[in-house]
Amino acid sequence: MIELTDISYTYPHTVQPALHRITLSLEKGRCIMVTGPSGAGKTSLCLAASGILHHEYGGKKEGSVIVDGKDVAEYKTLSDLAQNVGVVFDDPEAQMIFTTVEEEILSALEHRGLSAAVIEERLAGIIKTTYLEKLRDRSPHHLSGGQKQRVALAATLALGNDILILDEPTSELDEHATKRIADILANLKQQGKTILLVEHKYHHFRDIVDTLVIMETGAITTTGTPEEVLRDERIRSIVLPDFSTIRRAVPPPQADDPIISVQNLRYAYDEVEALSGINLTVHRGEFVAIVGENGSGKTTLVKHLNRLLIPTSGDVIINGKNTRDCTIAMLAHDVGLVFQNPDHMFFADTVRDEIAYGVHNLGIEKSAEVINAALHDAGLSSSADLYPRWLSRGERQRLAIACVVAMQPGVIVLDEPTTGLDGNEARTVIDMLKDLQEKGHTILIITHNKEIARHCADRVILMENGKIISDTRGA
Repeated sequence: MIELTDISYTYPHTVQPALHRITLSLEKGRCIMVTGPSGAGKTSLCLAASGILHHEYGGKKEGSVIVDGKDVAEYKTLSDLAQNVGVVFDDPEAQMIFTTVEEEILSALEHRGLSAAVIEERLAGIIKTTYLEKLRDRSPHHLSGGQKQRVALAATLALGNDILILDEPTSELDEHATKRIADILANLKQQGKTILLVEHKYHHFRDIVDTLVIMETGAITTTGTPEEVLRDERIRSIVLPDFSTIRRAVPPPQADDPIISVQNLRYAYDEVEALSGINLTVHRGEFVAIVGENGSGKTTLVKHLNRLLIPTSGDVIINGKNTRDCTIAMLAHDVGLVFQNPDHMFFADTVRDEIAYGVHNLGIEKSAEVINAALHDAGLSSSADLYPRWLSRGERQRLAIACVVAMQPGVIVLDEPTTGLDGNEARTVIDMLKDLQEKGHTILIITHNKEIARHCADRVILMENGKIISDTRGA
């Protein structure tokens, strides 16, 4: 179905190839899963295999990509290619333009020129396949991450493609939502669909993977059946990370005034209550993991810590200050927030400038040293002069963390900080956060990774339907 032969590609204004002599064959009805470190070239591989690199990007290209027996250069437009290949990226909202879920799917069906009866039949089938029956009249922009991903997949299926390319479709999803995507893909494979899947969550997809491909520094370094590939211990550490040895002994929390005090917090989006009666105390130096399914209120809660949201009722006290009486700029000295989607944080022309903005804005001394240290700790020194959106998803995640850490807040809040990272990189990020904790910072992370919560946090808070339902401390 797709044949990549000796593909090399270098992005404009860069020297290092993003892809180096890639040869890969995706056969009908098979599933290839590609994984590896951030910056390895996985997204570039998706862009190449779908023909997007050829039709939309400049840069230096070598080799050939054949889709359904035809070179991608022979397809006049991407629309022509889209009749054969459907692509779902890691940011589903970027693919949505209509006001309801049904309209998103209908648009793709109507684009194919089908009769009204056939459109209605296929709409019903796609909605059922992607578990969207109860959401068809909802705005896609107001859905949870897992729901948005299902809508993007449904719209892609509506195009009638036999080949699906998915670039980290579950990167921002909880365990339940990830399992639902895995079930959908298993069903599609049974229907004969051909799947190229870029993912870090191998254990959720192991039952449908025929070939496991490891990419590193733009090249394929290992390929074979999962059993063959995972015999290598180094590869296992990338694909199946072990967080059980990462915990360090830290001093017990200080018994002084809490650095965070949330009192009877309630918050509503219009008529929908997102938080209900939240009470929470966090002391200096604690490492707290907040867990729960998509839509349970985790992100809404932490957005109150730096006044991105103002309580509908109740109070949030940070370092002795009521957030109602503060500006976001005032609280930036106390709380730094790393968003779930790092792209929401970027606006500068270079990686260095992104980090420098907050440092200079807060008047931090020895700014050059602070910026260089943040670049080094995030593993981005060699990328300092690149445009941030040229980075891989994992690299953008590390840049977002570096931007916040460089501002030296006492409390660092991270929404899914290991999104887009392989096992070794995730361990590196958690090690970095534990180092910050040992230096006196208070760390709060939202995570869907149960192993990180279990082994790396001193305390785990479970949320459900806008409430805290358990708060447990580690041994």
